[in-house]
Amino acid sequence: MANETDSERLTRRGFLGVSSAALAAAGLSYAANAAAQEGDSKAKKDRSASDPGPTNSAIDAANPSSNSPVPTDAGGVQTFKYPFSIAHKRLHEGGWSREVTQRELAVSKTLAGVDMRLTAGGCRELHWHTAAEWAFMLYGNARITCIDLEGRSFVTDVKENDLWFFPPGIPHSIQGLGPDGCEFLLVFDDGNFSEYETVLLSDWMAHTPPEVVAKNFGVNQSALAKMPKKELFIFQAAVPGALEDDRRIASGKLGPSPIDFAFRTMKYPPTMTNKNGDVRIIDANNFKVTTTAAAIVTVKPGCLRELHWHPNADEWQYYFGGKGRMTVFATGGRARTMDFETGDVGYIQKTLPHYIENTGTTDLKFLEMFKTSIYQDLALSEWLTHTPPELVSAHLNLDKATLDAIPKDKPLIMPG
Repeated sequence: MANETDSERLTRRGFLGVSSAALAAAGLSYAANAAAQEGDSKAKKDRSASDPGPTNSAIDAANPSSNSPVPTDAGGVQTFKYPFSIAHKRLHEGGWSREVTQRELAVSKTLAGVDMRLTAGGCRELHWHTAAEWAFMLYGNARITCIDLEGRSFVTDVKENDLWFFPPGIPHSIQGLGPDGCEFLLVFDDGNFSEYETVLLSDWMAHTPPEVVAKNFGVNQSALAKMPKKELFIFQAAVPGALEDDRRIASGKLGPSPIDFAFRTMKYPPTMTNKNGDVRIIDANNFKVTTTAAAIVTVKPGCLRELHWHPNADEWQYYFGGKGRMTVFATGGRARTMDFETGDVGYIQKTLPHYIENTGTTDLKFLEMFKTSIYQDLALSEWLTHTPPELVSAHLNLDKATLDAIPKDKPLIMPG
């Protein structure tokens, strides 16, 4: 331009040069990505993806989506799976426990899980936690006890599929019943939680001067001679007697607690059910005491827990039946697909889109857990069908027939 100074001309030329370089780089990046995807596709057809060196064939076979990623994966997504099968098992007479926390699964920052087994009479001793405890009965029968904040007792029996919830600081116990005790999953609202860091009755007494304990109980110190000198954690005891007897004795003068700390899952119909599966949502809307929300999901073979995301909390998963796979899509065009089966823990960070597909021949069953009192999710289908269709079509280049076919009623589980 005739009126430009030398400085302005240099600045303008520099800007145009940088812009051209940026455009060229973007074009090269797009071409590189396209070439990479084409290369990935070709790699599956030739020997590029072969693995002739040493390998663990059993682990490879159980993780096909990691061993041979789908072409849509783009890497860079943190591992979101950890099997309970390789967690350390803490064995005791009376049962065992094993945990998956942030130490085992680094992405799991808001929730941690414990898998616990108790024999008939096996007792998880009287204790409490600094984190809230949400529990799901996987097998057998158990008796649970606690007191509420007014000191009133709660004693009940739970069976497979029942839940319970104990807020932080509420003292409680769990004991296996006949004929074969129980196994249950515990979920805590702290990713760094550990079963090694609970307030145990036996440990507390062992670390309090005996003369103080004697004074507190109003007895002679000699009466405490047989008290444990270290924690019990899990121990074998006699199978409890009749429930009504325990309730009556524990109630005392205060009477039983009016709060129901247990939830009888199968007494209520599923929140959603169709031929493809069902979903049972348990949160503060139907289980008043809980501050942890949950969904119990069953997906039929070949069917899909639809593309969706959770706007209010991270999702911690536990798979207790069948096989499936899940892709998590993250910001920056990253995505990763991983395979899951019974005993695996999964984790998805808040707002990240994902799906869960049944890849097996039996029902896929899993828990979705959230550190929030209210369950929330948003589905891709409800987003697109409640957005002007012309706008959706402009984004995805879909014709009217395809747009009209997208479900409008948030089915949650889609057919295979």
